[in-house]
Amino acid sequence: MGNCFSDTSGGRMAVNGAASSDDYNIHNHKKHHHHQSQAASDGPNDALDQFLRSRGYYGLYSQIQSDPMAVVYIKRGDGTLEELGRTEVVLNSINPTWIVKVNVTYHFEVMQSLVFCVFDVDTQFHNVDVKMLKLDEQQSLGEASCALSEIVTKSSRSLTLDLIQHDLSAGSKPLRSLGKLTVHAEESISSKITTELVVKCMELENKDVFSKSDPFLVISKIVESGISIPVCKTEVIKNDLNPTWKPVSLNIQQVGSKDSPLIFECFNFNGNGKHDLLGKMQKSLLDLERLNSSGEGENLFLPPPVGHDKPKVLKSKIFVERFMESVQYTFLDYLAAGCELNFMVAVDFTASNGNPRLPDSLHYIDPSGRPNAYQKAILDVGGVLQFYDSDRRFPAWGFGARPIDGPVSHCFNLNGSGNYCEVDGIQGIMTAYMSALMNVSLAGPTLFGHVITSAATIASRSLAEGRQKYYVLLIITDGVITDLQETKDAIVKASDLPLSILIVGGADFKEMEVLDADKGDRLESDTGRLSSRDIVQFVPFRDVQNGEISVVQSLLAELPTQFLTYMRSRGIEPQ
Repeated sequence: MGNCFSDTSGGRMAVNGAASSDDYNIHNHKKHHHHQSQAASDGPNDALDQFLRSRGYYGLYSQIQSDPMAVVYIKRGDGTLEELGRTEVVLNSINPTWIVKVNVTYHFEVMQSLVFCVFDVDTQFHNVDVKMLKLDEQQSLGEASCALSEIVTKSSRSLTLDLIQHDLSAGSKPLRSLGKLTVHAEESISSKITTELVVKCMELENKDVFSKSDPFLVISKIVESGISIPVCKTEVIKNDLNPTWKPVSLNIQQVGSKDSPLIFECFNFNGNGKHDLLGKMQKSLLDLERLNSSGEGENLFLPPPVGHDKPKVLKSKIFVERFMESVQYTFLDYLAAGCELNFMVAVDFTASNGNPRLPDSLHYIDPSGRPNAYQKAILDVGGVLQFYDSDRRFPAWGFGARPIDGPVSHCFNLNGSGNYCEVDGIQGIMTAYMSALMNVSLAGPTLFGHVITSAATIASRSLAEGRQKYYVLLIITDGVITDLQETKDAIVKASDLPLSILIVGGADFKEMEVLDADKGDRLESDTGRLSSRDIVQFVPFRDVQNGEISVVQSLLAELPTQFLTYMRSRGIEPQ
């Protein structure tokens, strides 16, 4: 992320981080802020006061100085904490200003939970490198936690948190507040760099019987689990073994850093979604810059065949024809300026989902509390997006069901209201979903056009009112689309609006490929109008059911790019 300054009772800590793979630069807080003049007049340090009181000391000693140090952690998916860095120790201070920076890489597509712990370092350890300090030998002055997205979405990029501490002597009493901690983030200039690439391949393998291969590239980053997550795709070039693709743009927000490894995979497009791998390579942006400078190509390779250890090196080569860097407004610039992302959801209630009372139904509510595939998709995607909407009121619809004593509806308010579609928070969506299951009859057919039009209407109204707000519609479905052309028409119309559509579905993969426009062919309405941009991203339902974390990441990884494409194409700058 970038630079974060944290503050205990007025003092600040610099935490330098990176975001969406952005980096933030931290400045010496003492130089840039005026808290030092306030220090003498600040009240007693609550954390220190509690520490002294626990040993029988009271107000007489409440102004005694401590020697604080802060430690920053990130909480992983399994709940474990990974230390990111430590500040220096500030001697004799109840209002410390920390200078040491801690770098955090911000990834939009996952929720990143940060934990800040403040310690009073014992005098006997003052000459010990902070990296060598044993934290269990230091006195805790409290801890605080937040999601990284909560910081970067603030216009000031500052967030004040309560410092709390477990009261072990109080048994089950609530956590005790021991003061305040303020975290400040600043994006570094390196994260604002966008690289434009023109890539070509030579001598690709021919995979088609009656014509040449139809190649396209997928560029992916490698996340901490080792899984590769697509961040960029080229168009498909038909019948060409020596393709040169249109320029693609990559920024540090997407890839992490200029040294981060990227996977380039060249596929032969197949309409059934089972694309043939023609070859791959792993290179960083720095490597690509060198390839461009040298004019040399890099041989593609295929993974090792069964029973072999080494990959198969191909005669096919990839060349970087253009490597151009420029500084542009980033996704985080828009967030800091007050632009919000509004989450919307539409749930499929067609009969193809099966009887909700039976365990084989996708709508089955497990008595153990384990979420079904619909609930999991809402929780996972909504859990990330909720922090980007200040009021957290989310439009939620259902489609393909028959309300009590009514006709089949292809877009009804999930909350049962006839007047408004919004619910409060992710839990509000979950509650409305459960209620709808009890009050509608599953029917059909599966129509997307109505819910997309409803979402587009809200986005259009917001645009007309001059708001800098971008909408994200999650459609969760199990059926085969029966209004494909109407859906295309709605998507083409919506492509001019601040709207992206995420689809989790078990429908015909070929139809979803058409909507996703990964083939490079822009969607066309029945009047011949072409979509202005690709706004649809699709992942199969089966992947959600398998519980792969990469599913949510795959859905959301392209969203900042779609957002920036919309803003830049219309010349919209952060307000």
